[in-house]
Amino acid sequence: MYDTALKLETAVLVAVISEKQNEEATKIYLEELAFLAKTINIQVARAFTQKLAKPDTRTFVGKGKLQEIISYVVDNEIDMVIFDDDLSPSQVRNLEIEINGGATEDKAKIKILDRSLLILDIFSVRAQTVQARTQVELAQYQYLYPRLTRMWTHLSKQKGGIGMRGPGEKELETDRRIIKDKISLLKEKLKEIDKQSITRRKSRDKMVRLALVGYTNVGKSTLMQLLAKADVFAENKLFATVDSTVRKVVLKNLPFLLTDTVGFIRKLPTLLIESFKSTLDEIIEADILLHVADISSAHCEEQIEIVNKTLAEIGAGNKPTILILNKIDLVDGDVQNPPLTDWEQEPLTIRISATNQQNIEQLREMIFQLASEKYYAIFPNYVAKQ
Repeated sequence: MYDTALKLETAVLVAVISEKQNEEATKIYLEELAFLAKTINIQVARAFTQKLAKPDTRTFVGKGKLQEIISYVVDNEIDMVIFDDDLSPSQVRNLEIEINGGATEDKAKIKILDRSLLILDIFSVRAQTVQARTQVELAQYQYLYPRLTRMWTHLSKQKGGIGMRGPGEKELETDRRIIKDKISLLKEKLKEIDKQSITRRKSRDKMVRLALVGYTNVGKSTLMQLLAKADVFAENKLFATVDSTVRKVVLKNLPFLLTDTVGFIRKLPTLLIESFKSTLDEIIEADILLHVADISSAHCEEQIEIVNKTLAEIGAGNKPTILILNKIDLVDGDVQNPPLTDWEQEPLTIRISATNQQNIEQLREMIFQLASEKYYAIFPNYVAKQ
């Protein structure tokens, strides 16, 4: 982790209000981008926005806005500029030239990051298992490969820090063929890990399997700790954990497996979805999903929709699901039995506080009833203990 005694790196955020992304959506995305930055100790100094029909193909923002950003960054000795959308290789090169114009190779440069690179950096910090570290490293190389010519030169002059971890930090390889070979080797390594994962999952075929899913930072790991009495890392930061954790749980006389999975997020990098295929398979192969959402968030409904859309994209959209609206302790007023909103009309919906253990017994009963039905399909002679 980070030494908090060290000077925090500073950043400005940049987003475009476009035809596809209105002002309200841009504000939400920037708030989330700032939280992502805070997650790995980046201090956000300011956010810049510009209204354009679409992001400028050369420098993402227009010439005048870019000069405004450069002036602020230089005057305030800002360490990096973080863009809320993915930058193309040519945009990265052009922004490097414009923002670091006239700087010598020996001079510390202002770093250029986009949302995907920032998320990859968070994942590189959070990954604990061999599988997760391999998945993140593959995604990093795949991200860097098309940006190799400019970014590799840029990385070679850095002393580490935000956006500079992983494959570039240990040994800087400038040969495209070497990077391509590395990607192939990592893919082969993941295939072997996937085979082992498949074998493990097959050995669990006779068990009912439940998976915790949801947006990042909604309390999945805290709920996992509560239901499975497991020592699972939980923190009020985005992507507090990126490793799948599987625990055996017994409710009354009913045993089942509970898996905590990586959280979803707006604009989740496609490379991460591809790299974390085996982790997502835990969701795809689950019998029941426990969809955890943060009811205290002003964007709760949108986050639920994002998760549902992602589940549909990976082929897990039609599974029996309990919608768990967590963090009722952070909502003002009486939220124990309020009228349900339009998106809470599903019969399997419950409001809880994992932190304060409110309505947890009712949740356990819902899980027991649903899991019993699945368990009975596997073991017809099973008699549930009511």
